[in-house]
Amino acid sequence: METVTNQDLQLAFDFVKYTNRNIFLTGKAGTGKTTFLHDLKKSSPKRMIVVAPTGVAAINAGGVTIHSFFQLPFHPYIPSFYLSENHSDNHSKQKEPPGYKMSVKRSI
Repeated sequence: METVTNQDLQLAFDFVKYTNRNIFLTGKAGTGKTTFLHDLKKSSPKRMIVVAPTGVAAINAGGVTIHSFFQLPFHPYIPSFYLSENHSDNHSKQKEPPGYKMSVKRSI
C-alpha cells in the first residue's frame, strides 16, 4: 500500500489482507477512509463489499448504501409485527404494511 503513512491504516490494511475477518472503518472527515478503501480494492484479490451510510459516501467509496445492500425498508421495521411469539409460521398470516416487501439474501 503506497499511500499509507499512518500506522493504524497500515495495520488495518495488513489485517484485511492477511486474515478472513471483516472491519468497520470509521473516522473523521479527511482522514483517508475512502483513499484507504480504493487502495485496498486495487491491491487485494479478495472479494469485498463496501457499504456506506449515505449515497454520496457510497459513490465516493465505490460501494452502495447500507440500506440498499441489506434491502432495508424506508419505513421503520418493527420485528414483533413480522415475527410471532411462538416462532411458528404464523407470520405469513400477518398483513404487511403498504409498499413493503422484504427479501433476505445470504452469500457464502
